[in-house]
Amino acid sequence: MLVMPFVLGLGAYAQPASAQAQMVVGASDQDHALINRIEEHLNTITLLTAQFHQVASDGKQSTGTAWLDRRNRRMRFQYDPPSPLLLVANHDQVVFNDSELGQTTTMPMDKTPIGLLLRPHLELSGDVRVTALMHEGPEIEITLVRADSPGDGSLTLLFQEDKGLRLRGWIVQDAQGESTRVDLLHATVGGAEPPDRLFNTDIGEK
Repeated sequence: MLVMPFVLGLGAYAQPASAQAQMVVGASDQDHALINRIEEHLNTITLLTAQFHQVASDGKQSTGTAWLDRRNRRMRFQYDPPSPLLLVANHDQVVFNDSELGQTTTMPMDKTPIGLLLRPHLELSGDVRVTALMHEGPEIEITLVRADSPGDGSLTLLFQEDKGLRLRGWIVQDAQGESTRVDLLHATVGGAEPPDRLFNTDIGEK
């Protein structure tokens, strides 16, 4: 079976129960103001390039380079050797390839939690529901689900607050409650648009 740890959150990164208990969305003006800040910040991010560190479903750690092009709703996760994995999202599809197994899986982008992050303009209302919000010191976590299909999984965005907000990663949780965490390192926002070839979904066994 081809495992898709990043997209589906088939994972080993489980949040501590105490952290989960803290993540409760309130109705205070402060909560609403923070959600609005997060929405505004996300929608300033059109291009992002970063190194990443991922904790996979069996606890194995991997690294690589990530490109997010939210303007064109596409992404590439290129894992460092010796990992055989490659993930490309484009044309409303997410394609995950394991060259070692010779297997490729394709899914509709809107059936994966990460599809929310790739929306060119993400509104944290309407068809997106905020189910959890935590602000402790400089760390902020906000959990999102699709309002019409919350059982498909959730996306928890991780931010660092310093002089402003900084997206530092996310946790994808699947329908079984298992999670995979991705931390962004040395992220660069903006810059020249990456070449189209990076987002070619015809990756076969490459």
